Amino acid sequence: MKKISLGIMMFTLLLFVAACGNGDGNASGEKNVLEELQEKGKVTVGFANEKPYAYEEDGELKGAAVEIAKEVLGNLGIEEVEGQLSEFGNLIPGLNAGKFDLVTAGMAITPDRCENVAFGEPEIQYGEGLIVSAGNPENLFSYKDIAANPDIKVAVMSGATEIDFLLREGVEDRQIVRVPDIPASFSAVESGRAHATTGTEMTIKMALESANADKLEFVEGFEQPEIEGVPSYGAAAFRTDNEDLRKAYNEELAKLKEAGKIAELIEPSGFSAEMNVVDNDLTTASICSGEKY
Repeated sequence: MKKISLGIMMFTLLLFVAACGNGDGNASGEKNVLEELQEKGKVTVGFANEKPYAYEEDGELKGAAVEIAKEVLGNLGIEEVEGQLSEFGNLIPGLNAGKFDLVTAGMAITPDRCENVAFGEPEIQYGEGLIVSAGNPENLFSYKDIAANPDIKVAVMSGATEIDFLLREGVEDRQIVRVPDIPASFSAVESGRAHATTGTEMTIKMALESANADKLEFVEGFEQPEIEGVPSYGAAAFRTDNEDLRKAYNEELAKLKEAGKIAELIEPSGFSAEMNVVDNDLTTASICSGEKY
Protein backbone atom coordinates (compact mmCIF):
# COMPACT_ATOMS: atom_id res chain seq x y z
CA MET A 1 0.00 0.00 0.00
CA LYS A 2 1.34 3.41 -0.96
CA LYS A 3 1.88 5.99 1.76
CA ILE A 4 -0.30 9.13 1.61
CA SER A 5 1.78 12.27 1.96
CA LEU A 6 1.07 14.73 4.77
CA GLY A 7 0.34 17.46 2.20
CA ILE A 8 -2.39 15.42 0.53
CA MET A 9 -3.94 14.58 3.90
CA MET A 10 -4.03 18.26 4.90
CA PHE A 11 -5.52 19.25 1.56
CA THR A 12 -8.23 16.63 1.92
CA LEU A 13 -8.99 17.81 5.45
CA LEU A 14 -9.36 21.41 4.29
CA LEU A 15 -11.77 20.35 1.56
CA PHE A 16 -13.84 18.48 4.14
CA VAL A 17 -14.01 21.47 6.48
CA ALA A 18 -14.97 23.79 3.64
CA ALA A 19 -17.73 21.42 2.57
CA CYS A 20 -19.10 21.31 6.11
CA GLY A 21 -19.28 25.11 6.27
CA ASN A 22 -20.10 26.92 9.50
CA GLY A 23 -23.29 25.05 10.37
CA ASP A 24 -25.81 27.53 8.97
CA GLY A 25 -26.49 25.51 5.84
CA ASN A 26 -25.21 28.12 3.38
CA ALA A 27 -22.06 26.23 2.34
CA SER A 28 -24.13 23.30 1.10
CA GLY A 29 -26.53 25.55 -0.75
CA GLU A 30 -29.33 24.98 1.77
CA LYS A 31 -31.25 27.96 3.16
CA ASN A 32 -30.88 28.77 6.85
CA VAL A 33 -33.92 29.36 9.06
CA LEU A 34 -33.88 33.13 8.56
CA GLU A 35 -33.77 32.79 4.79
CA GLU A 36 -36.61 30.27 4.83
CA LEU A 37 -38.80 32.57 6.90
CA GLN A 38 -37.96 35.54 4.67
CA GLU A 39 -38.90 33.51 1.60
CA LYS A 40 -42.25 32.53 3.15
CA GLY A 41 -42.77 36.00 4.59
CA LYS A 42 -44.32 34.36 7.63
CA VAL A 43 -43.23 33.35 11.14
CA THR A 44 -44.99 31.40 13.89
CA VAL A 45 -44.50 32.67 17.44
CA GLY A 46 -45.36 30.95 20.70
CA PHE A 47 -47.32 32.97 23.28
CA ALA A 48 -49.22 32.26 26.50
CA ASN A 49 -52.18 34.67 26.34
CA GLU A 50 -50.66 36.86 29.02
CA LYS A 51 -51.89 40.41 28.73
CA PRO A 52 -50.27 42.93 28.18
CA TYR A 53 -47.20 41.05 26.87
CA ALA A 54 -48.73 38.74 24.27
CA TYR A 55 -52.38 37.78 23.91
CA GLU A 56 -55.09 37.15 21.35
CA GLU A 57 -58.13 39.39 21.07
CA ASP A 58 -60.81 39.07 18.40
CA GLY A 59 -58.51 36.77 16.45
CA GLU A 60 -55.65 39.28 16.48
CA LEU A 61 -52.29 38.81 18.20
CA LYS A 62 -51.56 41.82 20.43
CA GLY A 63 -49.34 42.99 23.28
CA ALA A 64 -46.09 44.83 23.98
CA ALA A 65 -43.80 41.88 23.17
CA VAL A 66 -45.81 41.19 20.02
CA GLU A 67 -45.50 44.79 18.79
CA ILE A 68 -41.73 44.72 19.26
CA ALA A 69 -41.47 41.38 17.44
CA LYS A 70 -43.69 42.54 14.57
CA GLU A 71 -41.56 45.65 14.07
CA VAL A 72 -38.29 43.69 14.17
CA LEU A 73 -39.50 40.86 11.93
CA GLY A 74 -41.12 43.30 9.50
CA ASN A 75 -37.76 45.03 9.12
CA LEU A 76 -36.31 41.61 8.28
CA GLY A 77 -38.85 41.15 5.51
CA ILE A 78 -41.16 38.85 7.46
CA GLU A 79 -44.52 40.60 7.45
CA GLU A 80 -46.91 37.89 8.68
CA VAL A 81 -46.72 36.92 12.36
CA GLU A 82 -48.91 33.98 13.33
CA GLY A 83 -49.43 33.07 16.99
CA GLN A 84 -49.44 29.58 18.49
CA LEU A 85 -51.12 29.56 21.91
CA SER A 86 -49.45 27.51 24.64
CA GLU A 87 -49.49 27.24 28.42
CA PHE A 88 -46.59 29.29 29.75
CA GLY A 89 -44.81 26.25 31.16
CA ASN A 90 -44.90 24.59 27.74
CA LEU A 91 -43.42 27.48 25.76
CA ILE A 92 -39.78 26.38 25.98
CA PRO A 93 -40.54 22.66 25.36
CA GLY A 94 -42.80 23.69 22.46
CA LEU A 95 -40.10 25.89 20.97
CA ASN A 96 -37.49 23.15 21.16
CA ALA A 97 -39.97 20.66 19.68
CA GLY A 98 -40.36 22.92 16.63
CA LYS A 99 -43.98 23.93 17.26
CA PHE A 100 -43.07 27.57 16.62
CA ASP A 101 -40.08 29.55 15.33
CA LEU A 102 -39.59 31.72 18.40
CA VAL A 103 -41.30 32.69 21.64
CA THR A 104 -42.78 36.17 21.93
CA ALA A 105 -44.25 36.35 25.42
CA GLY A 106 -42.17 38.85 27.40
CA MET A 107 -40.50 35.79 28.95
CA ALA A 108 -38.01 36.71 31.67
CA ILE A 109 -34.37 35.89 30.98
CA THR A 110 -33.03 33.63 33.76
CA PRO A 111 -29.81 31.59 34.02
CA ASP A 112 -31.83 28.35 34.15
CA ARG A 113 -33.80 29.19 31.02
CA CYS A 114 -30.60 30.24 29.29
CA GLU A 115 -29.51 26.60 29.46
CA ASN A 116 -32.43 25.55 27.27
CA VAL A 117 -33.03 28.42 24.84
CA ALA A 118 -31.11 31.29 23.26
CA PHE A 119 -32.65 34.60 24.32
CA GLY A 120 -32.53 37.71 22.21
CA GLU A 121 -31.35 40.92 23.86
CA PRO A 122 -33.59 42.38 26.63
CA GLU A 123 -36.68 44.20 25.36
CA ILE A 124 -38.68 45.21 28.44
CA GLN A 125 -38.37 45.25 32.23
CA TYR A 126 -41.02 44.69 34.88
CA GLY A 127 -41.70 43.99 38.57
CA GLU A 128 -44.09 41.76 40.54
CA GLY A 129 -47.64 42.14 41.78
CA LEU A 130 -50.04 40.44 44.21
CA ILE A 131 -53.79 39.82 44.14
CA VAL A 132 -55.78 38.79 47.21
CA SER A 133 -59.38 38.45 48.33
CA ALA A 134 -61.23 41.77 48.53
CA GLY A 135 -60.28 43.64 51.69
CA ASN A 136 -56.98 41.74 51.96
CA PRO A 137 -58.14 39.80 55.07
CA GLU A 138 -54.73 38.15 55.56
CA ASN A 139 -52.84 41.49 55.35
CA LEU A 140 -50.46 40.31 52.65
CA PHE A 141 -48.15 42.99 51.26
CA SER A 142 -45.04 40.99 50.35
CA TYR A 143 -43.77 37.48 49.66
CA LYS A 144 -42.27 37.53 53.16
CA ASP A 145 -45.78 37.97 54.58
CA ILE A 146 -46.78 34.74 52.80
CA ALA A 147 -43.69 32.97 54.12
CA ALA A 148 -44.45 34.12 57.67
CA ASN A 149 -47.78 32.27 57.73
CA PRO A 150 -47.45 28.59 56.70
CA ASP A 151 -51.23 28.31 56.35
CA ILE A 152 -51.27 30.78 53.44
CA LYS A 153 -51.59 29.31 49.94
CA VAL A 154 -50.55 31.24 46.81
CA ALA A 155 -51.60 30.31 43.27
CA VAL A 156 -48.92 30.70 40.58
CA MET A 157 -48.85 29.92 36.86
CA SER A 158 -46.74 26.81 36.21
CA GLY A 159 -43.29 27.63 34.84
CA ALA A 160 -43.43 31.27 36.01
CA THR A 161 -40.40 32.89 37.65
CA GLU A 162 -42.58 33.84 40.64
CA ILE A 163 -42.36 30.26 41.93
CA ASP A 164 -38.60 30.63 42.34
CA PHE A 165 -38.99 34.13 43.82
CA LEU A 166 -41.44 32.84 46.45
CA LEU A 167 -39.19 29.94 47.42
CA ARG A 168 -36.21 32.25 47.81
CA GLU A 169 -38.27 34.55 50.02
CA GLY A 170 -38.94 31.64 52.38
CA VAL A 171 -42.31 30.40 51.12
CA GLU A 172 -42.57 26.60 51.37
CA ASP A 173 -43.27 24.61 48.22
CA ARG A 174 -46.40 23.10 49.79
CA GLN A 175 -47.84 26.63 50.04
CA ILE A 176 -47.68 27.07 46.24
CA VAL A 177 -50.69 26.01 44.18
CA ARG A 178 -49.56 25.57 40.57
CA VAL A 179 -52.14 26.45 37.91
CA PRO A 180 -52.04 26.54 34.08
CA ASP A 181 -52.88 30.22 33.52
CA ILE A 182 -53.97 33.54 35.02
CA PRO A 183 -57.75 32.85 34.96
CA ALA A 184 -57.11 29.62 36.86
CA SER A 185 -55.10 31.54 39.48
CA PHE A 186 -58.00 33.95 39.98
CA SER A 187 -60.41 31.03 40.32
CA ALA A 188 -58.17 29.46 42.96
CA VAL A 189 -58.39 32.59 45.12
CA GLU A 190 -62.11 33.10 44.53
CA SER A 191 -62.87 29.48 45.45
CA GLY A 192 -60.72 29.56 48.58
CA ARG A 193 -58.10 27.08 47.33
CA ALA A 194 -55.55 29.89 47.63
CA HIS A 195 -55.36 33.15 49.58
CA ALA A 196 -53.43 35.06 46.94
CA THR A 197 -51.96 34.91 43.46
CA THR A 198 -48.89 36.59 42.05
CA GLY A 199 -47.41 37.38 38.67
CA THR A 200 -45.82 40.27 36.86
CA GLU A 201 -47.45 43.50 37.99
CA MET A 202 -48.91 44.58 34.66
CA THR A 203 -50.15 41.09 33.80
CA ILE A 204 -52.25 40.47 36.88
CA LYS A 205 -53.41 44.09 37.24
CA MET A 206 -54.74 44.25 33.69
CA ALA A 207 -56.18 40.73 33.90
CA LEU A 208 -58.08 41.72 37.03
CA GLU A 209 -59.45 44.84 35.36
CA SER A 210 -60.67 42.75 32.43
CA ALA A 211 -62.16 40.05 34.66
CA ASN A 212 -64.28 42.45 36.76
CA ALA A 213 -63.82 40.07 39.69
CA ASP A 214 -65.40 41.85 42.68
CA LYS A 215 -64.12 39.20 45.09
CA LEU A 216 -60.49 40.05 44.30
CA GLU A 217 -58.23 43.02 44.97
CA PHE A 218 -54.89 44.19 43.58
CA VAL A 219 -52.50 44.93 46.44
CA GLU A 220 -51.38 48.55 46.27
CA GLY A 221 -48.05 49.16 47.97
CA PHE A 222 -46.80 45.64 47.33
CA GLU A 223 -43.20 45.32 48.52
CA GLN A 224 -40.97 44.18 45.68
CA PRO A 225 -38.65 41.32 46.67
CA GLU A 226 -35.01 42.40 46.78
CA ILE A 227 -33.64 39.28 45.15
CA GLU A 228 -31.86 38.16 42.00
CA GLY A 229 -34.27 38.34 39.07
CA VAL A 230 -36.24 41.41 40.19
CA PRO A 231 -36.81 43.43 38.15
CA SER A 232 -37.19 40.87 35.40
CA TYR A 233 -36.05 41.44 31.83
CA GLY A 234 -38.23 40.03 29.06
CA ALA A 235 -36.97 38.98 25.64
CA ALA A 236 -37.76 36.83 22.62
CA ALA A 237 -36.50 33.25 22.84
CA PHE A 238 -35.01 31.13 20.04
CA ARG A 239 -33.84 27.56 19.62
CA THR A 240 -30.14 27.30 20.32
CA ASP A 241 -29.43 26.12 16.77
CA ASN A 242 -31.15 29.14 15.16
CA GLU A 243 -28.28 31.58 15.67
CA ASP A 244 -28.78 33.19 12.26
CA LEU A 245 -32.34 34.20 13.17
CA ARG A 246 -31.41 35.37 16.67
CA LYS A 247 -28.47 37.43 15.41
CA ALA A 248 -30.55 39.18 12.75
CA TYR A 249 -33.34 39.81 15.27
CA ASN A 250 -30.87 41.36 17.72
CA GLU A 251 -29.40 43.62 15.07
CA GLU A 252 -32.80 45.06 14.19
CA LEU A 253 -33.76 45.31 17.86
CA ALA A 254 -30.61 47.33 18.54
CA LYS A 255 -31.63 49.81 15.84
CA LEU A 256 -35.04 50.28 17.50
CA LYS A 257 -33.39 50.84 20.88
CA GLU A 258 -30.96 53.40 19.50
CA ALA A 259 -33.83 55.22 17.78
CA GLY A 260 -35.83 55.29 21.03
CA LYS A 261 -38.73 53.40 19.43
CA ILE A 262 -39.25 50.77 22.15
CA ALA A 263 -41.25 53.16 24.35
CA GLU A 264 -43.41 54.06 21.36
CA LEU A 265 -44.18 50.37 20.77
CA ILE A 266 -44.98 49.39 24.37
CA GLU A 267 -46.82 52.45 25.70
CA PRO A 268 -50.14 51.58 23.98
CA SER A 269 -50.11 48.36 26.06
CA GLY A 270 -49.94 50.34 29.29
CA PHE A 271 -46.18 50.37 29.88
CA SER A 272 -44.11 53.49 30.42
CA ALA A 273 -40.72 54.66 29.21
CA GLU A 274 -39.65 55.52 32.77
CA MET A 275 -40.51 52.14 34.35
CA ASN A 276 -40.30 49.56 31.59
CA VAL A 277 -37.71 50.53 28.97
CA VAL A 278 -34.43 48.60 29.36
CA ASP A 279 -31.06 50.33 29.54
CA ASN A 280 -29.41 49.94 26.13
CA ASP A 281 -26.18 48.76 27.79
CA LEU A 282 -27.80 45.76 29.50
CA THR A 283 -27.04 42.45 27.76
CA THR A 284 -28.57 39.01 27.84
CA ALA A 285 -25.12 37.53 28.43
CA SER A 286 -24.78 39.47 31.71
CA ILE A 287 -28.17 38.19 32.91
CA CYS A 288 -27.57 34.58 31.86
CA SER A 289 -24.18 34.53 33.60
CA GLY A 290 -25.54 36.05 36.80
CA GLU A 291 -23.26 39.09 36.40
CA LYS A 292 -26.25 41.46 36.35
CA TYR A 293 -27.25 40.51 39.87
